[in-house]
Order: sequence, then C-alpha cells, then structure tokens
Amino acid sequence: MRSIRAAAVGAVTLSLALAASACGGGSSTGGGSNDSPKTLTYWASNQGASIEVDKKVLQPELDKFEKQYGIKVKLEVVPWSDLLNRILTATTSGQGPDVLNIGNTWSASLQATGALLPWDAKNFAKIGGKDRFVDSALGSTGVQGQDPAAVPLYSMAYALYYNKQIFADAGISKPPATWDELVADGKKIQAKGKQVIGAEGANVSENIHHVFVFAKQHGADFFTADGKPDFTNDGVVAAVKQYVDLMAKDKVIPQGNAEYAQNQSVSDFAKGKTAMLLWQSASANLKSQGMSEDAYGIAPVPVRSGAPGTGTQVNSMVAGINMAVFKNTDNLDGATKFVKFMTSDDEQKILNKAYSSIPPVKSAQADPSFNTPANAVLKNTLATSAAALPQVAQESQFETTVGTAVKELFADAAAGRAVTTDSVKAKLEKAQQQMPAK
Repeated sequence: MRSIRAAAVGAVTLSLALAASACGGGSSTGGGSNDSPKTLTYWASNQGASIEVDKKVLQPELDKFEKQYGIKVKLEVVPWSDLLNRILTATTSGQGPDVLNIGNTWSASLQATGALLPWDAKNFAKIGGKDRFVDSALGSTGVQGQDPAAVPLYSMAYALYYNKQIFADAGISKPPATWDELVADGKKIQAKGKQVIGAEGANVSENIHHVFVFAKQHGADFFTADGKPDFTNDGVVAAVKQYVDLMAKDKVIPQGNAEYAQNQSVSDFAKGKTAMLLWQSASANLKSQGMSEDAYGIAPVPVRSGAPGTGTQVNSMVAGINMAVFKNTDNLDGATKFVKFMTSDDEQKILNKAYSSIPPVKSAQADPSFNTPANAVLKNTLATSAAALPQVAQESQFETTVGTAVKELFADAAAGRAVTTDSVKAKLEKAQQQMPAK
C-alpha cells in the first residue's frame, strides 16, 4: 500500500461486495463498451503529501494524454481513508470510475468481486506485454494462477529512516540492523531527550504491514496454505506482541503514537522530534515537509538477527499501487490506452520520481535517475527481502480485523494496561471470528 494513507476500512461492505457480481464503470451491459470514447473517469490514490500535491503532479500528465489521444480524463484524488469503501460501493452499485488506483494488497479481494477487467495475455499485449514488469510487483496483482486483476503502477518498500544528527549526538555510528540493536540505541537517544521511533498505532493498514513482516521473521503466516485464517498460531501471536511491545515494554515508540493515523509520525521525524521512522518510500514526503535529504540516512528495516533476506529475514511487504479498469467501463479502448500511457517508460519515470517510488516497469527502473542511495535500499529490498501480503479473497477483511486488533493493543499499551501473550491472543481470536468463510 502507500505511505500516505489513513486506515482502510470496509469489512462489512466488502462482505457484500464479494457476494455480488455487479461491476463498476458506466456501461449498462456489464461487459464494457466504447459508448463514451472521448472521456474517462480516473480515481487516483493519494500518493503525495496532500491531495493538492497529487493534482499538481497528475494533471499535466493527463493533459498530455488528452493531447495525444483526444480523450479527456476526469481526475479525482481519493484519500486512503475513503478509497476502499468507495471502490467496494462501486462494485455493488455499478457506478464507478473507468480506471482507478488500488492498493496492491487489495488485488485478490477486489478480483473476487468480478468487477475488474482481467489482464490476460491479450490485454497485456495492448500495453506492451506482461514481461515489461518486475516479478515482485506482478506477485501482488491477484491470486496466483489467475489472470491479474490490475497492472503495477508504483512500487515501494519499507525502509528505516534515521536522523543523522540525533544519531551523532547519541554517539551511535550506524543504523541498527536488528530489533535488539534498535532498542539498545533507543536508550542512548532517549538520554539526549529525543523520541526513538514513530508509528501509526491507529492506522490499521500500517499495523498490518508491520505485523505481517514481524510474522515472517517469526516463521509464521496469518493464513494456512489453503487460504484459511490462522491468526492465533504461536508465531503470529509472538510477532504481534513483539511489535506492540516496542511501545508496551521497550518504550521506544512514544505512547502518544497510539492515536496516530494521519502520517503524524512522518511529520515528527521531519521536524527532528523522532530519531527513526519505518516508512514506505518517504523521501518525497519528507522533502515536502522541509527536511533535507542530507539530514537523514536510509537503511534496511531491522530483522531479528543477521541480515535481511528471504524466509525469516524478510523485512518488508511488497508495497505498491496497481492500476485497474472496471470491467463495464463505457470506454474500454480508452481505458486500455490510459493504462498503457501511465505505464509507459516516460510516464513511469516522471511519476515515480515525483513520488520517490520505484518504477515496476523494468526498463524505467533501470534509468540512472533511480540509482540514488535511497532507491538502492528500496530496490534491493524489493528484489531480495520483501514478501507479498496474502493474495486471498479475504485479504481486505484481514487488514481490517487484525489491523484493528493491533490498534486496540496499542491503545492498551498507551493506557498502561498490560499487553500479554494471552491478551494478544484474545484480540487475534476475536479478529479471526470476524472473518467470513473462505
């Protein structure tokens, strides 16, 4: 998903959507048409520091598309707090955009509604072929073995951002490589009157991203191999507890962060209040808030021991944004042309530079402008130590229920209530009970 996002919600709406076969878009046929060949409606996700920033980034590119193809694109930038519910409502009402951005973790859930255009070999051929895209990005476009429900647009990974001056003042010579090192460094940082590391404790999606990674580091998964929820296995319980314990026991996440859900942790870091930040492709966001690139360093997210890699050394989810087409669009040809335009080499370079993300298109990613030190960390993470969130139909409910459980655990920690193995397991049991049958 994306760094500029509040909690994605919609478990109830999703259960309705998964039971429906209605599609979004404007065609009354349900199969797509070209009844309105001169216009497209595009729901863009909020990628920048604000919706206004996104409009400034996107509108010149949409004007360029209109000049080239004679098709006017009506843009709406949708906040992350609203995007999932807006999409799900469109799948049930049949009234939605022609083209839209989706968080890549939602791909399988939205695929299950039947509302999105499948990207089979024929459709991929219209935009230059499937092999243009990197494998890690394609791995978060839908259920394995099925035609993708969307096309990768922006790729991101989590990294550890650290304030160089705060580290120097605390006598810390290098960023922590393990969680134990981070906690130990935290004591030195706190001795100098600074906060250690920020979190968005009330943001259910950020919670999911982190506890998913912690679970991988504990050798655990939230779903069984056949796609059944398994939220209370010992590895998952230990992983969730370790993450919340960064506040509850280790005291390196400030208690006030339990209420953060609107990127306040990014602002705290940009203002020099906090020494470290775990975030997706944060450079553009930090720059927009006045933080110089020279003021911070970027390192891989810590692991339990050793160095990042596969298996228990995973240190990021495969983050990113995909572009989808509603199957009953009334400008099917235009929608396909727009996806081709947005994933062209030139546009990939323009857009991913603007958002400090990584192009999922191989040829664009190879451009020298993406060989910055920051991007080197992100690209290496995506290539060697990132894992895709479960590509199952229930993924969106998983985000909501488990993310909410973690939010409640952070609230307990902030209030001084004990966070124990039993209390963590009880929250996760409740979350699992709220999941629909496969």
